[in-house]
Amino acid sequence: MSDKNNQIHLGLDIGSISINTVLMDANASILESRYDFCHGKPFELLKTILTDIEKKYTKERIGIVGFTGTGGKLGASLIGGEHVNEIVAQSSSVAKLYPQVKTIMEMGGEDSKLIFMEQIDESASRLAEFELNTLCAAGTGSFLDQQAKRIGISIENEFGELSLLSEKPPRIAGRCSVFAKSDMIHLQQIATPVHDIVAGLCFAVARNFISSLGRGKKFEFPVIFQGGVAANIGMVRAFKDLLKIDDKDLIIPEHHASMGAIGALY
Repeated sequence: MSDKNNQIHLGLDIGSISINTVLMDANASILESRYDFCHGKPFELLKTILTDIEKKYTKERIGIVGFTGTGGKLGASLIGGEHVNEIVAQSSSVAKLYPQVKTIMEMGGEDSKLIFMEQIDESASRLAEFELNTLCAAGTGSFLDQQAKRIGISIENEFGELSLLSEKPPRIAGRCSVFAKSDMIHLQQIATPVHDIVAGLCFAVARNFISSLGRGKKFEFPVIFQGGVAANIGMVRAFKDLLKIDDKDLIIPEHHASMGAIGALY
């Protein structure tokens, strides 16, 4: 029988674009965190990830296995483990690690979420209300990725860095990816600098998120920004500007891409 104090807990967030994996010890400290692109084959990737984990840890040491994400339910049925709803997973990690947070903005590859938390006391909070965007690509990371490829820049680093060079980002339609592309083409035709176009895209996506998911609701602070898109400093800047807040009121968690995987273990 495995010593519970020596157990390793495994959290997996299986999305349409990536799998986010965390390994946590018995004291809830994160030992490892990894982000792997699926390339359309999430369960082949899952097998590779599990094989890598088995090389480091024996099966006997694996304690809780928690799944979330679009492929979480199927993943749990394939290898065993607990499936946790995405909203519950995202809010659980925040409630545990950042109980002071009142609003969660989560933006992944194919969808985005706006979650409102309510305070129980100074050290505890819980899910109160949420909104999802799963219908239009314009409010997701894949849209930014597609546009970065179209204009020939790297989404990982160059995109965000370039956007910070813009002093007056041009207005780009954010509610529809088709209209956004039309605006970009027009801006390119009139020789708008690439850094301005990139910044305009960031502001368009952030504006769309606030208006379509917020729908007039009040964003209470502090706000936490998580999901893979939180790594994009251009998006961070756009949200700060549009919400009129600074670093104190906009938190980017250390493991921003893995908050769902972490929450699957709470």
